[in-house]
Formats: sequence, structure tokens, C-alpha cells
Amino acid sequence: MKIMSLLWTKSFLFLMSIPYLCSSQPSPPPLRFSAFLDHSNLVFMSWDHDAEEIMTFELRVNTIGWVAFGFSRHGELSGSDIVIGGVFPNGSIYFSDWHAVDEENLEEDKSQDYQLLSLTEDETFTTMRFKRYFQTCDPNDLDITGDTARLISAFGTDDAVQFSKGQRFLKSLFLMRVISPTELNDPKIFFTYDLKLNDFPIPVDETTYACTFIPLPILKQKHHIYKFEPIITTHQNRSMVHHILVYACGNGSVLPTGISDCYGANPDFALCSQVVVGWAVGGGSYQFPNEAAISIGTPMDPQYIRLEIHYSNFDLIPGLIDNSGIRLYYTPDLRPYDMGVLQTGVFTFPVHFIPPGADTYKSYGLCKSSQFNEMNGTPVPDLNVFGFLLHTHLAGRGLKVVQYRNGEQVRIICEDNKYDFSLQETRDLKEVITIKVGDEILVECNFQTLDRTEITFGGPSTLNEMCLAFLFYYPRNNISSCMGYPDIQQIAHALGQEASDAMEGMIAMNYVEWNNETIKNAEKAAKEANQTVMIKTIDVSMTGVVPEDWRRANVVPILKKEEPGDDSPVCLTSIPGKLLEQ
Repeated sequence: MKIMSLLWTKSFLFLMSIPYLCSSQPSPPPLRFSAFLDHSNLVFMSWDHDAEEIMTFELRVNTIGWVAFGFSRHGELSGSDIVIGGVFPNGSIYFSDWHAVDEENLEEDKSQDYQLLSLTEDETFTTMRFKRYFQTCDPNDLDITGDTARLISAFGTDDAVQFSKGQRFLKSLFLMRVISPTELNDPKIFFTYDLKLNDFPIPVDETTYACTFIPLPILKQKHHIYKFEPIITTHQNRSMVHHILVYACGNGSVLPTGISDCYGANPDFALCSQVVVGWAVGGGSYQFPNEAAISIGTPMDPQYIRLEIHYSNFDLIPGLIDNSGIRLYYTPDLRPYDMGVLQTGVFTFPVHFIPPGADTYKSYGLCKSSQFNEMNGTPVPDLNVFGFLLHTHLAGRGLKVVQYRNGEQVRIICEDNKYDFSLQETRDLKEVITIKVGDEILVECNFQTLDRTEITFGGPSTLNEMCLAFLFYYPRNNISSCMGYPDIQQIAHALGQEASDAMEGMIAMNYVEWNNETIKNAEKAAKEANQTVMIKTIDVSMTGVVPEDWRRANVVPILKKEEPGDDSPVCLTSIPGKLLEQ
């Protein structure tokens, strides 16, 4: 059924009887969140949600024609949930709930689940305000969830609605935000400090990791970094800057000078592992909550940082100069707590792999925190987690971070089942959650490789993969990362391959005949294999092994006495029961 016939008959006749619907109404309450839905800033959306699971939207579109807004499952039009409205020249309004039958045709929903609140038009803009429940009983409506949403917006120049001929946009957005900018305290006194590369020639390579070491501001008293934002010099460079990470360096570190490959011939350029702040594709500025911020200026705080910028120059464009980096906002107006960042997930090297041709394949990385006190040097207080950043590369489709205690699941800390590589941002939790020493943190990543014929290995390139979750917490401790990876030899043996060490295990993956059965067997084997856990502080690392019977309920750490500075493995008989049960 074509959209033209529906809009100009049923919807039009229904709404002609209520042209005064939006007149003489009190001013609506302000909506806390807003964003442009297109690159030209023609479609501006404000939104908010409440405890009754109702989301309110307001579109302000640069047109005097029809406007449309909706949800897409994965970015395509087919199956989308769309609302269309506008104001006729005579002042009558039209507004109706639709769904896309395919890429060309729309059909009006039998159940109208969007409620119009106001619809106005002036000489330049059409403004449409409406609301709906997160979940409706209409199978043609898509649920509003805590996952990344794919939003469709469109408009025409007049009221002859031709959806396929209008301007149409697709944007990924996280709608379940919990803290608005107006709820954050801006200090009266603040300073900015830029951590960036200067006139760096982007190499004509598909993947480049550029690192340099930069001093932090020299201060006479303690300050707090309360906000950061990316510095991207040009629009073209923005498409090439994949991520920017700032790592704190131990004050005893001997650091190299200049700019070099982070993970190249000189290992000194990989020094410093404690993430301070990070930005990735699609992210923007982020301001920490009023309770915590990053401490600088005291003897315990880092004096230098490592700036890491990942460039993806897939088109091999020559002659590009970049000055990208991170801008810090800091203040002497201190927050109650110093904050830290804990990196968790699958240890990228050397054994992370995803089979080709997989509609879905899950990887698991375990953090076992029982050694935190030993690694930290002093007892670690509870981690109060308030925010997170999830990260995979192009094959990632979803991530989940789960907390376990004494073998039982405590909660899902955060998740995004509709992950979009083009939108990687720091997000706030709905409420602060507590992680205690001894808890386990499991990071689960879901990948899809239907378009690939070769194995995807973990690695730095955008075409490699990662499975990471950065947890923002307070008060700060010295632990920088806690990640795990499965025993690749066990996986190889489960797939009928011979392997006497990890290297042979990785090579063996290339000899597997990948099909639906072997993909499922590989996922099951990786899920049940021993996990090696890597724990790092700002200067030191420790390796532990989570043994084969890790699914049982008892948790008994067996520690091996070590000399200070000895990084030899510590075997842990740590068995988080039901760790991977759904």
C-alpha cells in the first residue's frame, strides 16, 4: 500500500476534525537531551524519558513540508517503525504511525501508538512533538531499549508525502541517557590543556598507531580534570581517526622522545598502560559526574602521559597533516573522589580469533579481581562504577559486561546488543554499582563475519578485532587493566587439531574447515577453556590461570610466593560458578 494514498485519505480526514488540537496549550516542559540527526544540521531532535517508560520527542526540521521520524532495526528501511506528520497550507494537521513494508512502500499501522502533543509550522521550520511507550503491543513497532538505536529521519519540501523522494538520514544514537548537561556542575574557575600531535603526516598505510609522550600541567596544588573532548582538525581527518587514548605513566618511567609506532620496533613507545581518558569513532565530549574526577598536581599523580592515536587510512590518501588529540578541562574546585579507569575484556594478543562466515560468534574475557590487593600494594576499596565505554572493531554486533560474586551472577553492569562501530562513546550508568575485591567481571562480545572468508584475528587494525570494556569508577586505585583469554591449545584439540603450544594452536585455526558446526564447536570450546587472566598496574603486570573446572561454585585462590618485580605466572584455582550461563 503506497504512502501517498494513505496520507491523503484516512489520516487526512481523521485529523481535519481536530485542527485546533495544539492551540491554547501551556508551554511544554523542556526535554533534557538533544542532537542533530543529519550532518547539515537540518533536523534537530530533543527527547526525554520518564519512570513510566514513556519517551517524548520533539523534531524541529528546516522545512514547511512533511516530516518523518522512526526506528530501524539495523539501518535499513524495510521493517522500520515510522511516524509522519505536517501542517497543510490551510492550517490543518496530519500525523500518523506507519511501518515500512520494504525499501519503497509504507503501510499505516492498525494500532496508532504515537501520541501527538503539538505540531506547528512557521515560515522556516516544522516542529512536531509526540510521545510513545518504550514497548507497545503493536508488532509493527520497534521497542525502545538501552541499546544503540538506529534513527531514521526524513522530510519533503511540501505536503505531498513521497518518502522515497524526500531527504532521508540515518543516525545511531543512545537514547537512554541519564545525566543531562544541566545536571552537571561547571566550576567557576577552570583551565584547558591540549594533548595532541603537531603537524603529524598521516602515513600512507591502512593502519597506523602513533604514540608520543607529553607532560601534564605543572601545578602547585591538586586539581581535577572534570571534562575532556576530542580535537579533530579536519572533516577528512575525522574519518581516519579511529580512536584516541591517553595513558598515565609511572613517575619512575624513562620515556622516549618524538613520535613513533606504539607497537613497533621500539617497545618503549608501548610503556604506560593506565587509561586516563579515551575517545573513539562517533564519540563527543564527556563530563564526569559531580562526585569524581581525575587527580593531577600531587606527588602521587602522573607527570607524563602517553598519547595514542589510531589512524585508518584505508584509501591510502597521501599528504595529510594531522593535529588531533584530546582537550582536558581542569579546575582547583575539587570533587569528593579521585576516579580511575579499569580496562577489561579479551586480551587482544595473541589468541583472540573469530571464525569466518559466522552469523553470530561470542568471545569471552574474564577479570578475576582476587589479586587486586596484592597488585595494588594496599587494600583496594570497593570500585564504584558510574560509566563505561565499549569497544570492538567492524565485526562487533554486541557487548555485555557481567558481574559475578561467589560463583553467582550479581548483575549485568552494562550492555549494548545493537552496537555500532560508528558510535563509540562514554556512557553513564543509571545508578552507581559496586565491585568488590574477589568479584569476577566477564566481558562477552558478539561478532558477525558473514562477509569474511578468512579468520579474523585480534589485533590493532580496524580489520582485526578487539573485545574491550572500559569501566569508569571511584575511588582510584593502581590497577589499570584486568583481562583474560582462553587456552588456544584446548580449543585446537576440541576442533580435532594438534597443537603443542599457543603458536601452533593459532596456526591450527587456519586448517579448520569452517562451517556452522565448527563455528559452534569453536565458540563452545572457547567458552569452556581455561582462561589466563592478565592484571596490570601502572608499571607492573601479573598473569594468572583460571583452571579447567571454572564452572563450579567454590572460589579458592592458591597463591605462589614471588619476589618483588617477578612477573611469573600465578596459578589461581578460581572457579566462578555459572559464569557463562545466560
